Amino acid sequence: MGSLFRSEEMALCQLFLQSEAAYACVSELGELGLVQFRDLNPDVNAFQRKFVNEVRRCDEMERKLRYLEKEIKKDGIPMLDTGESPEAPQPREMIDLEATFEKLENELREVNQNAEALKRNFLELTELKHILRKTQVFFDESVPTVYKSSGAYSSSKYRRYPQMADNQNEDEQAQLLGEEGVRASQPGQNLKLGFVAGVILRERLPAFERMLWRACRGNVFLRQAMIETPLEDPTNGDQVHKSVFIIFFQGDQLKTRVKKICEGFRATLYPCPEAPADRREMAMGVMTRIEDLNTVLGQTQDHRHRVLVAAAKNLKNWFVKVRKIKAIYHTLNLFNLDVTQKCLIAECWVPLLDIETIQLALRRGTERSGSSVPPILNRMQTFENPPTYNRTNKFTKAFQALIDAYGVASYREMNPAPYTIITFPFLFAVMFGDLGHGAIMALFGLWMIRKEKGLAAQKTDNEIWNIFFGGRYIIFLMGVFSMYTGLIYNDIFSKSLNIFGSHWHLSYNTSTVMENKFLQLSPKVDYEGAPYPFGMDPIWQVAGANKIIFHNAYKMKISIIFGVIHMIFGVVMSWHNHTYFRNRISLLYEFIPQLIFLLLLFFYMVLLMFIKWIKFAATNNKPYSEACAPSILITFIDMVLFNTPKPPPEKCETYMFFGQHFIQVLFVLVAVGCIPVMLLAKPLLIMQARKQANVQPIAGATSDAETGGVSNGGSHGGGGGHEEEEELSEIFIHQSIHTIEYVLGSVSHTASYLRLWALSLAHAQLAEVLWTMVLSIGLKQEGPIGGIVLTCVFAFWAILTVGILVLMEGLSAFLHTLRLHWVEFQSKFYKGQGYAFQPFSFDAIIENGSAAAEE
Repeated sequence: MGSLFRSEEMALCQLFLQSEAAYACVSELGELGLVQFRDLNPDVNAFQRKFVNEVRRCDEMERKLRYLEKEIKKDGIPMLDTGESPEAPQPREMIDLEATFEKLENELREVNQNAEALKRNFLELTELKHILRKTQVFFDESVPTVYKSSGAYSSSKYRRYPQMADNQNEDEQAQLLGEEGVRASQPGQNLKLGFVAGVILRERLPAFERMLWRACRGNVFLRQAMIETPLEDPTNGDQVHKSVFIIFFQGDQLKTRVKKICEGFRATLYPCPEAPADRREMAMGVMTRIEDLNTVLGQTQDHRHRVLVAAAKNLKNWFVKVRKIKAIYHTLNLFNLDVTQKCLIAECWVPLLDIETIQLALRRGTERSGSSVPPILNRMQTFENPPTYNRTNKFTKAFQALIDAYGVASYREMNPAPYTIITFPFLFAVMFGDLGHGAIMALFGLWMIRKEKGLAAQKTDNEIWNIFFGGRYIIFLMGVFSMYTGLIYNDIFSKSLNIFGSHWHLSYNTSTVMENKFLQLSPKVDYEGAPYPFGMDPIWQVAGANKIIFHNAYKMKISIIFGVIHMIFGVVMSWHNHTYFRNRISLLYEFIPQLIFLLLLFFYMVLLMFIKWIKFAATNNKPYSEACAPSILITFIDMVLFNTPKPPPEKCETYMFFGQHFIQVLFVLVAVGCIPVMLLAKPLLIMQARKQANVQPIAGATSDAETGGVSNGGSHGGGGGHEEEEELSEIFIHQSIHTIEYVLGSVSHTASYLRLWALSLAHAQLAEVLWTMVLSIGLKQEGPIGGIVLTCVFAFWAILTVGILVLMEGLSAFLHTLRLHWVEFQSKFYKGQGYAFQPFSFDAIIENGSAAAEE
């Protein structure tokens, strides 16, 4: 079979490369992405390998590029991404790249340091400007207070806040201290007040005030004012809000204490002149310096922007080049050096069909390097299990991912993915069958398929969106199949389409049909004899009494029918595995009894359903009328338990066909007889073969499989590679578990397929509830107001339909379908004990590196 149905045949090869050609050859193999190298130095520390210095140089280059990328993103500069993948540079080009990155990093760091110093200087000048402005307001504020005093002080109005001691402004001190404080001072004593001014973060101001009050015991006077515009922090560029404060105090002790408190709260203190004229002169100087700094800052930012724009044009390509160089040297570290130190030896897994392509790539690499010695690729014989490699395209990739999520297939085991392409959306559609909901899902999938190039280029890190986009073909097929089953159910948003005209006639008048919600259709009276051409007859919409009974019976039976066919198909798939791996014992004593057991019990039950549908009808006379139709479930239970059927109604027959009792007894006996065959035959034959060979353990019972594996270069080795090494006790235990699991699982798995009926019923009922309780309210409104109400109600109904019935119900049906495939279907033949083929591929390495960088 082709690689679609089984994994690729793999070969273990030994590769000999000249040291000067190794880099170019590995580069070509990385572009090809078809070789998985093995580590030939597993005991060597990563820091003791040959090319560890080159890897470190690549790490350093990556660090510099990440620094450049961070600065570019900080400035919001778009990075050019052409989507092209440049070739891996030659080793000599590493020096040029290192020099370029070193120059860029140094230049950018120098510019950043200069810009940060300028911004810090600008911040200090801006804060000083606000201090001079606000303190001038403090000193100039008018507070009319009249003090009556004698001697040195006469009655007057004082209009200033206190400032530093000044013999000409003693009235300002009186303003602060009050009349009693001035009188308490000794005559002739010069009372001096000092002050400090600065800025502090606004959120620290309340605590700052409390600390000043407590530490200075209320002997300081604090004024503060907010700076309206936020200031930029030069360290991280954040906007911070600050306030200006001025503190008045008396004495050097308080001054020292105030400064320590300011230092503890990280408040910045600035010098503030005492005289108004000095303050004005300083303010003018500060404004001049701010203007000069703005000019210099603008030029610095322009230069930084030019450097980053130039780097942004090549950054993506630089990342790709560095990651390719690093991947090549990582791979070269897996190789062995020969004794002459001139040749590198590697071992690798390669697909058998691609050996010629790989040899051509090696030849190209040798020519690029200028080496005169061609590389040598030798195929090796091995008994190891090769990796599993299933070729996929953008269509089959998502379905293969569903299978691999359960477990990677054993080497050359039957691959369920191609069959899942049909069975998965079909079983989903059985549960999700609705023409309207399926159309919404199919259109969404089709939109993603039509726009896949643009959507794939966006490379978003939204995990949910990536899951939807990766499964776009699954979503589209699930929608299309749901539209088909919706037509079969004749269900579109819980209503039916009357395309061909009903093949029933109603014996009720119009008013009864419109008003009575519990009408009952009688097939004997109302049915015209010819079935509806395609799907369900729309007449069942009016049969409120027995519509759900009819739909339940129909969907329950088709669930069992599809389930049994699906399980039989899974057992047949095991036949392909046994014949391919030449496992004759498993073919005769596992596959055949399993198939017989499933056919004689459960497929027979399916046949009884068809016999009942064909022979019994409401229009027939007894003994084949609807009253004589037996229950399939009761019949099956009586068959398995060997019970005598209950007497049928008058003029009815006990059995559906002649010889039914004898056939049922025979089928049960044969099916029960298959159980000990499945349980004991294989272990006993293996034990007998080992005794004859008189060797413990040997390949006795599975020698065919082992011989096939050697003759095909290990292609069959994965089929029975572990049986010959098992102890007999383990074989007996394993076979017992397998047999019990299959027998009991046949019953439970058949019942498990009833989820198809249950979810289909739930989906239809939810759709009907939404229509009846939401949309029908708007449809009943009349007049202009009715149009407005209908618009609002329709919007609400549409949101609930998409959110609940399409998304939530769709997810539920998806998970149930996944379980049916993983447990009920794949357990019949699929072991999933292999390991995935992980080739050395630049595309995968760059994609993973980009994803890690975004996180």
